[in-house]
Parts: sequence; structure tokens; C-alpha cells
Amino acid sequence: MIQKGGYVPPFTRSIFLMAFGVILLLLAGCSSQAAPQPAISPTQQSPAAPTEAPAPDPTAADTPLPSATATDTPVPTATFTPTISLTPTITNTPTISPTPTRDFPDVTVSENQAFCRYGPGTAYLYSHGLYAGEHAVVHGRNYSGTWLWIQPDNLDRHCWAAASVFTIEGDVSSVPVVQTELPKSTLYGPPEDVEATRSGNQVTVSWEAVWMTEDDDRGYLIEATICQNGVLIPIAVQTDSTSYTFTDDQNCSGESRGRLYTVEKHGYTTPVEIPWP
Repeated sequence: MIQKGGYVPPFTRSIFLMAFGVILLLLAGCSSQAAPQPAISPTQQSPAAPTEAPAPDPTAADTPLPSATATDTPVPTATFTPTISLTPTITNTPTISPTPTRDFPDVTVSENQAFCRYGPGTAYLYSHGLYAGEHAVVHGRNYSGTWLWIQPDNLDRHCWAAASVFTIEGDVSSVPVVQTELPKSTLYGPPEDVEATRSGNQVTVSWEAVWMTEDDDRGYLIEATICQNGVLIPIAVQTDSTSYTFTDDQNCSGESRGRLYTVEKHGYTTPVEIPWP
């Protein structure tokens, strides 16, 4: 007891302090139990305990499973679809318009006899004989139309003849100007040491002689283009000598020129260009 006057005996005071401490401990324990617990997220939940698998049936293992055979499940057969070949498009063939046949002039020999030659002039070798009344077709001409390139009915090749020996039906000026090749010969060589000199309008061409047998020898041929009266004209000359002189003016816009052949009865050698002065 607390005595009157405020004095507390020592024993009593000890008991009081012990009781007070116990009360504080009890209050602290209640406070800790009442503290709220944090919420547990679904991911933090403890994994569920594994469910125990049922024990295998011993009879199931004893019974063998039926095996599949080829007759049980039919295997589908692959069917190949044939490739379709496209039918080619038919292209119409264009209609060919026929080229109109050209009406070449016709000629009839009016002389008792005429000569057809390998070139447009008497300087060229004889090629074929023409007789009165024979017919030919004109396929070409020289520049002036004085010589015609014809094919006689009785000949399988062309040759040249003077227009003056024919009766002509048609316009010979309608046919083209042609230049034809001479028949070649290799029996002899071409002339050598060919030179040309000028004195005014006179040009002299000279060369060394080519030996030939008397039977083969037909001399020499010069094909030249010379200037006369301001116009360049073609000319062909045959000579048995080893020189020839031309009248060649110098007032043409083009250049004069020439070439020289050795001639034997079968044809012409390769020509040599004349160094025209």
C-alpha cells in the first residue's frame, strides 16, 4: 500500500516496476501481430504442388498396339497434269507483188555481117559474129549510146556491137551505161617500164615490148579518160607498137588517166596504171 504522505516502500516499488514492464511487453506483442501483411502478387505465389501422376495400368503395356499396314491407310497417288503446248500463231505470208518485166529494146542485124566484141569499140577483141536478120536484146550501152551491150538469141552470153549495124525497136537511152570486165589471160605478163610525158596537150605513153608468139600476139590496149573541149571522155585504142600519143587538154574539172594491157588472142593481162602527167 502507498502510505499516506507519498512514501512508497522499496519492495512495493519493485513489484510495481515489474508489472509495468510486463504490460509494455504485451502491448508491443499486440502491435506486431496487428501490422498489415503485404499483398502477394500472382507471380509471387508459391507453385502448386505437383499432382501425383496415376500409376500406369499394367494391362495396357501387355496388349500390343495394332501396327498400320499399307492397306490400312491408302497413300494418295500423285497425278501429273500434262503441260499444255500452245498452238503457234499462224502468220499470214504477205502477198508478193510481181516486179513488172522491163521492156528492153530489141535490135535486128541490118548488115550482112557484123562483129560482136568484148568491149565497146573496135579496139577490143572479136567475140561473136552477127548476120543479117538475127535478133538480140539490148541490156546496156556506153555513155554516148554508140555501142550496145546485147545478148543475141543464139548466144548464152553478152557482147558489144556498134549501134549502127542494127535496126532498133525501143529507146536505147532507157538502158543503163555499163562497164564490163575483159576476159583474163595469164599466158603473158603485163607491160613493164610504163611512162608518160607531156608536151602541151600531147601526152605520149611508152613501155617495154612483151614477147609473144606470132599466133598469140594481138598487140596492146590502152583504156584512157582524156580531156577534149572541156569534157572528159573515155577512149580505147589498140596498137602494135610500144608507144601511143593522145591529145589531152588541161581545162577539165576532173583528171585524165589511163591503163595499159598486153593483149593475146585469148584475152588480156592484168592492166598497169599509166602515170599520167
